[in-house]
Amino acid sequence: MQNIFDTIKAILLSLGFLVAVFIPLEKLFPAKQNQKIFRPAFWLDICFLLGQYIIWNSLVLWILNFGNPFFASILPLNFTNAIKTQPWFLQAIEVVLLSDFLIYWGHRFQHNNNFLWRFHKVHHTAKHLDWLAAHREHPLDTIYTVGIINLPALILGFPLETIAGFVAFRGIWAIYIHSNTKINIGFLKYIFGSPEMHHWHHDVERDRGNYANLSPIMDLIFRTHYNPKHQPEKLGLKEETSKNYIGQLVIPMLPKFIVGKIKGKEELES
Repeated sequence: MQNIFDTIKAILLSLGFLVAVFIPLEKLFPAKQNQKIFRPAFWLDICFLLGQYIIWNSLVLWILNFGNPFFASILPLNFTNAIKTQPWFLQAIEVVLLSDFLIYWGHRFQHNNNFLWRFHKVHHTAKHLDWLAAHREHPLDTIYTVGIINLPALILGFPLETIAGFVAFRGIWAIYIHSNTKINIGFLKYIFGSPEMHHWHHDVERDRGNYANLSPIMDLIFRTHYNPKHQPEKLGLKEETSKNYIGQLVIPMLPKFIVGKIKGKEELES
């Protein structure tokens, strides 16, 4: 019973922090003017948020914990010990650059591979972006993404406590770049990711670009950086998808012929 209360307390504290930080930020520096807090699909994204905090985040950390000894044994012990003797800030830079490189290609592959896209496109069904929409992810897509992002830290033998902090930091950063904000940071936008750049990633065109995570450097190197001064006219997908939480979780896992029957039935009923 105490664990349940602790979980509820953690969820409420996290939600309170996000509301206290991002709602004022979105009101003071809005990317899309006059977007309401309770915009369309607000409650759907609340379901995704609760699902992540109650179930999926714990599952992801369990998988990282389970795989940590295996990945830590890939490189020779002498090499990992040499890495650990480096200054902390140098280790952090190495891990960030390596994880950004891997997630860039992992993310780009999600958009180019139809099987991975079945799960990743759940995230792209959002037609309105804000701090809450960042939580709209299929759990299998989350496991794939978090696994790739943290692969360098796992292989280099970082303790789980350090990785958990890294996961939390990237989680907050992901919420920031999805938020309905536009803040002019000048030339720094070529070093740090920004909401205005990531919003273009959510354009209706599946291959619009901007696949990097913390920094746009990988997009600049591999020529997928796209950031016009205006906001995209339309967000989301060109294709029709389920509009409820259970449907968005289950349909990507179903064989194509069953999905086709479901869509046909929905068209007949509409």
